[in-house]
Amino acid sequence: MQHVRRLLALAVIITLSASAVAQSYPAKPITLVVGFPTGGGADTVARIVTNKMSRVLGQAIVIDNRPGAGTTIGSVLVAHAAPDGYTLLLGSSNLYGSDQILYRNVTYDGAKSFVPISRWSSAPMLLAVNKDFPANTAQELIAFARQSPGKLSYASSGIGVATHLAALSFARAAGISMLHVPFKGGAPALLAVASGDVQLAFGTPPSVLPMAQGGKLRVLAVTSEARSPMFPDIPGMAEIGVKGYDQTFWFGLFGPAGLPTDIAQKLFDASVIALDDPQVQAKLAKSGNEAKPSASLAEFREWAMAEGRKAKESILRHGVTME
Repeated sequence: MQHVRRLLALAVIITLSASAVAQSYPAKPITLVVGFPTGGGADTVARIVTNKMSRVLGQAIVIDNRPGAGTTIGSVLVAHAAPDGYTLLLGSSNLYGSDQILYRNVTYDGAKSFVPISRWSSAPMLLAVNKDFPANTAQELIAFARQSPGKLSYASSGIGVATHLAALSFARAAGISMLHVPFKGGAPALLAVASGDVQLAFGTPPSVLPMAQGGKLRVLAVTSEARSPMFPDIPGMAEIGVKGYDQTFWFGLFGPAGLPTDIAQKLFDASVIALDDPQVQAKLAKSGNEAKPSASLAEFREWAMAEGRKAKESILRHGVTME
């Protein structure tokens, strides 16, 4: 009986200690790991949202760019970090299965290794070509690819990530073949297109738009089925004759497994406040992203895992491997 009382007392102490930690959180700067280089779509979203979140939380949020291996380098770092809320991850659907298929040495399981906190943004991708590419429309690009099978090359921000899967799905839906050239992020991938080393890429709006506005790239289509309200002047996939194709890209906030619920909730609340801010929404919209806060911790977990299953099915359907 005394043993049981001691265990109960210990449990109460642990609970009170955890509550006290959560109440004082954050007591120092937070690190947000981004699995892409600076200047790309993920980095842009991270900096816009965390600029506001840091003011809400009263502590700096430092961006730690860890590009490479399809974002798994950064994901491993967070998966094995202390679950104290000071090391977080900007993640997406690849955490839930496709990473494990493509990268055999991955030491995490999305469902077991991470705590989903909140969705941050959603956007269609943009089909961009080199400014000197002979096709002026997406229809002309498809016709060119059919006439010259295998002559087109496309850049992506890594094997198995959304930009790669968007291109694979496009090629299958359009009945064309293209050579894949993977890079460590959206920015270097699009630089390769701008320089003419690769003909085209599917990129996130923050990566594509500055180079398109600077005359280095031309945008031929968005990856949503219909025209996007974010880009009303750019045709959607149904309009260019690619039926049944609809691809969007999202980013969300994750913590390592074991993150206390009180801390996760505080981060969720700060995310919602940041994403409800009109200035944050305007900055995201300017970069081609829509603010998409989750309804709750539980809603985001269920939604993110469902998105992960779709990404995993896409990897298996297309037979993607480490090339």
